[in-house]
Amino acid sequence: MGKSFVRMINLLAGVALLVGVSIEVLQGNHQSYSSWYMWLQLVVCVIFMIDFAVAMAASKGKSSKWFWLNLLFFLISIPYLNILDWFNVDTHRGVAVAVAALPLLRSFVAMGIVVWWFIASKVSRIFAAYLFTVVCFTYLAALIFYDYEVLVNDKLHGFGNALWWAWMNTTTVGAAIFPVTAIGKVLAVLLPGLGMMFFPVFTIYITDIYTSHQRKD
Repeated sequence: MGKSFVRMINLLAGVALLVGVSIEVLQGNHQSYSSWYMWLQLVVCVIFMIDFAVAMAASKGKSSKWFWLNLLFFLISIPYLNILDWFNVDTHRGVAVAVAALPLLRSFVAMGIVVWWFIASKVSRIFAAYLFTVVCFTYLAALIFYDYEVLVNDKLHGFGNALWWAWMNTTTVGAAIFPVTAIGKVLAVLLPGLGMMFFPVFTIYITDIYTSHQRKD
């Protein structure tokens, strides 16, 4: 019961951060982060770090691989953006976006664990993890692309265009919106690679379903 409660708290924190960063990107000034978002990220990061502390307290008998994996989750849960703000470190917007994205990756992990938890079949879990990863990273790429390009790209008209651009690149079809910033160009290369890397998982899942039905028949 306690473990399930912690997972749900992590899930809610992850969803809150994802919604918060979405609002910040869509309504912010694309130059600096709002004070409310800074507080939200700090609270969510503290929740993630408490989760790490609880996991370490109950880690007796766990393998070293488990420890290093959770240590990685802890490192990306640290509120680096808040720390830079506390020390009045003036960072470039690109650096700030990259730093702010780290706790968001931890949020995806929290949400992914809950998705994995609710699915019994191993094959279905793999397929769900595939869909979850593609959807989350495509959405995150759309947010980053919009944040970087909206002020300098004449072809980008609203977040809907950015989301369409991201999905078209993930499916390797391509879009009639060409990035003009360095980050946008990097995303234009990474997204098709993500799509091609995960497409075999989709093929394997469909093949497994077909084979199972053939065996039943």
